[in-house]
Order: sequence, then C-alpha cells, then structure tokens
Amino acid sequence: MARVDLTPEEARMLRDVLESYLSDLRMEIAGTESMSFRENLKKTETFLKGLLPRLREPA
Repeated sequence: MARVDLTPEEARMLRDVLESYLSDLRMEIAGTESMSFRENLKKTETFLKGLLPRLREPA
C-alpha cells in the first residue's frame, strides 16, 4: 500500500481542496443525465468521502 506523509498544513489544504471538489461533484451528479456517467461520479464521491476522514486522523 502506498503511503504519503503530509504535514498538518498539507493535510488541511488537501482536505479543503477535496471538500470543495465534493461540493462541485454533488452538483454535477445532480445535473448529469447519463446514468453510466452518474454512477462513475457517485463512485468517485464515495471514494472521496471515505478518504476525507483518514486525512483528519492524527499522524
């Protein structure tokens, strides 16, 4: 498994970027008509939602 060591500041910045992207992603999911594309976006959303808590854990 790959491991990336981040400083607390780097982790905070990455969380901010991912949370912003998630917000945009939710809007894109809602506006997407293609069912297959929507499912791929939902998989990305699920992955990111699982990743964010791990960035909040203390090192």
